[in-house]
Amino acid sequence: MSDYDVAVVGLGAMGAHTAQHLAARGLRVLGLERFAPLHDKGSSHGDSRLIRLGYFEGSAYVPLLRRAYANWRELERRSGEELLTITGLLEIGRVEGRVVSGARAACEANGIAHEMLDAAAVARRYPVVAMRDGDVALLEADGGFLRPERAVAAAQRLAAADGAELRFNERVTAIEPDDAGVTVATAAGRYRAGRVVVAAGSYVAGLVPQLARYATPILQVVGWYPSRRGAATGIGQLPGFIVDEGEWSFFGLPDLGEGVKIGCHARRGAAIDPEQPNPAVSDEDRAVLDDFAARRLPGVAPQGTRFVRCRYTMLPGEDFLIDFVPGEERVIVASPCSGHGFKFASVIGEVLADLAATGGTELPIELFSWAALERRAAIY
Repeated sequence: MSDYDVAVVGLGAMGAHTAQHLAARGLRVLGLERFAPLHDKGSSHGDSRLIRLGYFEGSAYVPLLRRAYANWRELERRSGEELLTITGLLEIGRVEGRVVSGARAACEANGIAHEMLDAAAVARRYPVVAMRDGDVALLEADGGFLRPERAVAAAQRLAAADGAELRFNERVTAIEPDDAGVTVATAAGRYRAGRVVVAAGSYVAGLVPQLARYATPILQVVGWYPSRRGAATGIGQLPGFIVDEGEWSFFGLPDLGEGVKIGCHARRGAAIDPEQPNPAVSDEDRAVLDDFAARRLPGVAPQGTRFVRCRYTMLPGEDFLIDFVPGEERVIVASPCSGHGFKFASVIGEVLADLAATGGTELPIELFSWAALERRAAIY
């Protein structure tokens, strides 16, 4: 007999929520994390993460987002933590560009409240934001932000309260499935489980070698830019925003006390070795964000005062992977991020719990199968 029904490898955003959902169902759960709780070597830190419902990446994500919003509210209720704040979301770019056209299509197809704004309307409402000639904006009422450290800590805490055994600073060295279950080996010992969920972020390919050809860890840098117009950049005045500039897109959040947070999504050329410490923030990293702030955010200082590094794990096409490893009915892998996964953690945890507990889920994840990943890899 296995010691546990399910072992969860990795206790960041996806793993913590998986353990929480499994434990709430009364399963025997082991969670293993190679670092301390709330470490800075993954993708689940940095004070805030955008969340949005009109998903420009595709309408297939919208049902999962609706469930994610509900699950975030339930996690708030159970934990007593404030995790999700609605501020609205401003998506800026060419009307035919991927961000604006995709968000508009998702909103219209799914009945999501939104408003199209021209440059003059943006200038009146949000004078701290500068538009390029020819840009438009889509304002989504239900956009906002999450508090990642609080959310992960809340999920870890509830998982433990519901009976999960969570072990930190214990690195998994091997995952060995057989006909009767799975052996998970660590430096401290060996554990038996009926199934294993691998949610190891940038380290996932080291545990699931079949992913090595697909998963590319890259460095992401965000910076904070002090306001020059006081309350005009705060919550209630400035929504979260995404700015599409063609090759790159930038994102940002209102001033939560330290300044407006800015990042550049998945800037190419920043691949990293996950087994090495994160490289230092470079002058080029700062310059990219400083340049954006100077051009597009006249309401903030043109130089950032603090910069933080985290990791994206990019997959071809930037869609998620949530599936059993091919040929293995006992090993489930989650590499859902590609830089836009945190907002889904509350529902991805539920999906992974479904797969681990019953082998299937009623939630729509066909787009995230291994076969779909291989099809995308042939294109991108």
